[in-house]
Amino acid sequence: MTASKAGRGVNSASLRLYNERALLLALRRAGEASKADLARMAQLTNTAVGSIVQTLSEEGLVEQSGRRTEGQRGQPASLIRLQPKGAFGIGVRLDRGSIEVVMVDFAGHILASRAHQLVLPHPDQALAMVRHDIAELRALLTPTEQKRLLGIGVAQPYNLGAWLRELDVQGEAFQASFRAWDQADFPAMLNAATGLPVFGENDGTAAAVAELFYGRHHARHFLYVFLGPAIGGGVVLNGDCVRGVSGNAGDIAMMPVPPSTLPSAPVATGTGKRRDILISRASLNALTRHLRHHGVVVNGHADLQRQVELGHPAVEEWIADCVDALAPALQSALAVLDVPLVIFDADIDGGLVATLIARLQQVLDESAPEARAPATVVRGCFGANAGAVGAASLPMFMNFSPRAELLRGASAIVPEAGHAIV
Repeated sequence: MTASKAGRGVNSASLRLYNERALLLALRRAGEASKADLARMAQLTNTAVGSIVQTLSEEGLVEQSGRRTEGQRGQPASLIRLQPKGAFGIGVRLDRGSIEVVMVDFAGHILASRAHQLVLPHPDQALAMVRHDIAELRALLTPTEQKRLLGIGVAQPYNLGAWLRELDVQGEAFQASFRAWDQADFPAMLNAATGLPVFGENDGTAAAVAELFYGRHHARHFLYVFLGPAIGGGVVLNGDCVRGVSGNAGDIAMMPVPPSTLPSAPVATGTGKRRDILISRASLNALTRHLRHHGVVVNGHADLQRQVELGHPAVEEWIADCVDALAPALQSALAVLDVPLVIFDADIDGGLVATLIARLQQVLDESAPEARAPATVVRGCFGANAGAVGAASLPMFMNFSPRAELLRGASAIVPEAGHAIV
């Protein structure tokens, strides 16, 4: 969207704000650029860019990084870049098997992190842990920098108390703890505990925000897929994340698939037991279950990655079963969304991500329908940090994304109740 189109129906202050955000986005993607470069990339006049750069510099959001000397005639052009200390965000990723807290700067660098590999405890216990971690991270900032902390993002799967059979959650105590999360508004709890603005989002959508805002692919239309203990994703169209009515757009985990033929798979439920859901086959929990079926001790992601690196035969069996379920699910999603790119990432690697991308790309290439080009599958930029960086990106995204709808008639962002507190 060009600035002129975004400005229709909005006042000059809103248009100015949109142009500032468009310029920051262009600079974020370029790394550093001259004012002339920014004018071209943001589709603004040189005069407008000069005025905006001056304002952003005074606000501490951009800085001069040097001068361009190569291929220049006359006086070298000054280069502008983001000021990393211009803003900070804290991200909290909650999953059924871990809690992560990270702090990022305006340029997207991870400054510090805390991680706990444990079965997600009761919300009250999790709040105490997260609050302690946030206090430690905030203490790393100077008093001046703390004033530039935009808030906290929380990324978590919605409906944590569901699909416990598919995820092999055993024990009444664990199941009761997970179900307590379905009644908890953790962003509201965290807002009350810290006094900071808190932005909550589905973990798949949050990771997609990180790719959109900080990722190197610079794509405006893509399907994001993340393979963790479960599998999830997000949808980006026209440079913005699609949330859906309940915030679960892109949740491919729920797509129907035939039951697995692996001997480790749980018995499918439903009419005639002819259908299961993708989470049962394409997830690290499914890989863990299959390795344990073959007598392998798995106590965490490190053990999983070790077996991938060793090339255990059970890993290859699971990969084949995973791709057999995931590829048709991607084809269905791509047929509906009509996007050219799938960004794929995972909680572990050891060669697993490259293998899955190659297998999925082969299926998409071989089965592309007539007159349709297959989507390209590429690796995500953040790996195991995707959810936490995505969470930390939420305050940045909500404050600096050039989304026109944020500029219409409101000086503050007021998200849907239950999803953010500002």
